[in-house]
Amino acid sequence: MYDYYLDGKDNFAADRAAAEQILKNFPDTKVGARANRAFLRRAVRYVVDQGVRQIVDLGAGLPTQGNTHEIAPEARVVYVDYDSVVCVHGRALLARKDNVDFLQADVREPDALLDKLGGLVDFEQPVAFLALAILHFIPDESAYDVVAKLRKVSVPGSHLVISHAVDSTPDATPQALEIYKKATASLNLRTREEILRFFEGYELAEPGLTYPNGWRPDDPTAPGNGINFGYVGVGRKL
Repeated sequence: MYDYYLDGKDNFAADRAAAEQILKNFPDTKVGARANRAFLRRAVRYVVDQGVRQIVDLGAGLPTQGNTHEIAPEARVVYVDYDSVVCVHGRALLARKDNVDFLQADVREPDALLDKLGGLVDFEQPVAFLALAILHFIPDESAYDVVAKLRKVSVPGSHLVISHAVDSTPDATPQALEIYKKATASLNLRTREEILRFFEGYELAEPGLTYPNGWRPDDPTAPGNGINFGYVGVGRKL
């Protein structure tokens, strides 16, 4: 669905049908997806500038427009997704890419995930975990437990990058929740304060927790920079 919102070519009929249902209720979803992707590019450039050379992209989905390994060719990049079909297609799309892996693992099972990552990532060196548009698909206690375990295994200087949806259209939200429940996974929308909790133990980079287009925008005067499609932030482990 995300790839479809980005006008990508790597999506399936079921994805397109569910995405079109969402767009009927939330016509700005494509704009939000592109804002999220633009934030990804800026955040990845930022963590690389901080000296991080290992990036784990959680719930990555199919490689789409502007991939992490393309933004940070100097870094070791591990894409993670639980869907076996996504992983097969992802590995095919990334065939012969040096320093890039596509790992099948479920973010909701952090212990198993970290065991699998152990052979691909050196946890004695800083690592950046990207959790973009993924934590709102995980229930509360499980989501906070996942992030806590990622933080525990990370050395100081590691980074956490989050984008998270909010309930910006309460009247239409129940319909969207039902669509996502049938199509992929249930949505668990959170408040700004609840999203901020994920960054406990991290120092937030300026400008802190903000909307996607408001995080270090390439053009601060661009139209739509004041629209809130959710919250994003980048934290450095202390």
